[in-house]
Amino acid sequence: MSRKFRKNIQDLTQRSLITHNNPKSPISEQYRTIRTNIQFASIDKDFKKLMVTSSGPGEGKSTTAANLAVVLAQQGKRVLLVDGDLRKPTVHYTFKVSNIYGVTNVLTRQTALKDAVVSTKIPDLDVLPSGPVPPNPSELINSKSMDNLIEEASVMYDYVLFDTPPVLAVTDGQLLSHKVDGVILVVSSGKTEIDAAVKAKELLVHAQANIIGTVLNGKEIQNDNYYYYYGKN
Repeated sequence: MSRKFRKNIQDLTQRSLITHNNPKSPISEQYRTIRTNIQFASIDKDFKKLMVTSSGPGEGKSTTAANLAVVLAQQGKRVLLVDGDLRKPTVHYTFKVSNIYGVTNVLTRQTALKDAVVSTKIPDLDVLPSGPVPPNPSELINSKSMDNLIEEASVMYDYVLFDTPPVLAVTDGQLLSHKVDGVILVVSSGKTEIDAAVKAKELLVHAQANIIGTVLNGKEIQNDNYYYYYGKN
């Protein structure tokens, strides 16, 4: 591996986990605002199991999920970030952990959840990688084994976050959306088509998902790189 390639990977990870690497930055503060809004929204109902998705690829859902997990853990909460994208997983890249065992191993009863979970360098934050890419992702997501995984994880952790594939790409996100307490839809300024965002919301609502808010990222403003907004649809 060339030095330049290694540096590019390091730079990408640095930007992806900005809430850990640069917690005083304006972007990190926006993630803390998202965290606060989620906690205020859960006064009447406990939003413990959350899912982060988007309408299409490249809109920042995985970065949002990772940084939201970090800021929740920074409050001293026990957090598990689950890579629910069994087709193109990224969580193990972001946190530089092994992907030999993960979600697919737990769902097919090859490994216990506690054995597949991986600790990160961030206190109170564990991750559950996707594991080997299966031939039937949607069937695994919609299985009783997934229900059991979610239930067991919610006993072990204060928050369980799922990073899922884009809603318009495959049905995995829709299938998982009604199994969690709340869904966060990520849209990208200047990239996400309005029709695509609307269609994604309609599909989630049809799946009986509880959409608790939307995150807008990639919005350039003066003096800052990005602006994140969280609000109820």
